[in-house]
Amino acid sequence: MAASHDYQYMARALQLARRGLYTTDPNPRVGCVLVNDGEVVGEGWHERAGAPHAEVHALGQAGERARGATAYVTLEPCVHQGRTPPCVNALVEAGVARVVSTMEDPNALVAGSGNKYLREQGIQVECGLMANEALALNPGFIKRMKTGLPFVRCKMGASLDGRSAMASGESKWITGPDARRDVQRLRARSSAVMTGIGTVLADDPSLNVRADDIGEVEPPGGWRQPLRVIVDPRLSTPVDARILAQPGETLIATTASDDDISELLTKAGAQVIRFPGSPDHVDLPALLRHLAKLEVNEVLLETGAILSGAMVCSGLVDELVIYMAPVLMGDKARGLFRTPEMDRMEDSIRLDITDMRAVGDDWRITAIPVNRDPQ
Repeated sequence: MAASHDYQYMARALQLARRGLYTTDPNPRVGCVLVNDGEVVGEGWHERAGAPHAEVHALGQAGERARGATAYVTLEPCVHQGRTPPCVNALVEAGVARVVSTMEDPNALVAGSGNKYLREQGIQVECGLMANEALALNPGFIKRMKTGLPFVRCKMGASLDGRSAMASGESKWITGPDARRDVQRLRARSSAVMTGIGTVLADDPSLNVRADDIGEVEPPGGWRQPLRVIVDPRLSTPVDARILAQPGETLIATTASDDDISELLTKAGAQVIRFPGSPDHVDLPALLRHLAKLEVNEVLLETGAILSGAMVCSGLVDELVIYMAPVLMGDKARGLFRTPEMDRMEDSIRLDITDMRAVGDDWRITAIPVNRDPQ
């Protein structure tokens, strides 16, 4: 059984890992703390894909004091050669005596083999401490490795009576500036931001990370722009849409086969990819599988009622983040999700609320669907 000090040091490692929230994509966020004789002798976190891992930073800080130390790592140390050498080798060479990790790495290239190698080298290994906290830090990486799908977070702004826009489509602004800054942080941590063609035509959004609006210290190298994804079955995206002019990449998912329009959109800066489906519907699971192959961990769904409803009803949304504003918009205003008619309570989509807190004048409700399996 883990001692109280084990929790203390692992909590610190998780705190360090969180520093990579906006920068490590597509790698997981990982932190490491080295402790020798009750003293922290080294700390580190994975800062960016291709850069040294958390263990290497901590070992470099500890130097000779790493010999005989315990390493607290928020993910099983890697055993494979990627862009950087295996971390297990560095731990063995430094003479670390004990390694405590939160969970096995779900990556098939590791998946317990890192812990196995360390044990074979005579190192005491313990795994499973604060696993839920580690899962919460890396939901996208873990889901992608286990299922071949990214983690999908659906963000919506709503009035107190559950409306997302006036009957005319006007929705600027339901929520206040604090909620909008919070959304910027969600974008910044996401690998991709997905929207529907209806939102593009109605609002002409940019869907970029805006440094001036985010309200946090800019990471080294600047803010990473997530991949922008437009679900556009009929290829209706205007070539002068603002989303195409933003830094970073835009992918248009379509079922249409119009080469002329595809060429125009490609020249405007988009990557057009044809998916299975119908003239009105893109095969959403196929799109998500494609995004996972692009190493997309977390998708932020920022769209209207049609696409958000289709994603929720298909069991493709892992988490809902609803910003509820203290305003009433009336019966004729548009709802949050367009769903098939539900005649019985057993047809309803049940949610488990995992967090609720004030964000400025608004309330942020975080919930997960509990009775919908992916189609």
